[in-house]
Amino acid sequence: MKIMAIATPTVALTPDVLKPHMPTEVHATLQLYLDGKVEQFWFVEKSGPIFLMNVESVDEAKSALDSLPLVAAGLLAFDLKPVGPLIPLGRLLPAA
Repeated sequence: MKIMAIATPTVALTPDVLKPHMPTEVHATLQLYLDGKVEQFWFVEKSGPIFLMNVESVDEAKSALDSLPLVAAGLLAFDLKPVGPLIPLGRLLPAA
């Protein structure tokens, strides 16, 4: 199952707020990538990361993201959106 995980800061993420968490945040994020749970990732300025996740369920995605230090500290939250193929494109194919 593919999940788009879109981060939203819960507080102003100033350098002073982020600094104590970033070494462990980077390590934890890279571990999710190496474990195959985060397939791709991007960054949106003043918002945070967006992850394309490859997991078995929304609950698995939530559990994985809840383990990230910024989430555990209550500084970041994720909106989880299951995604899949663009089914309406099938209307463009000729009937078999």
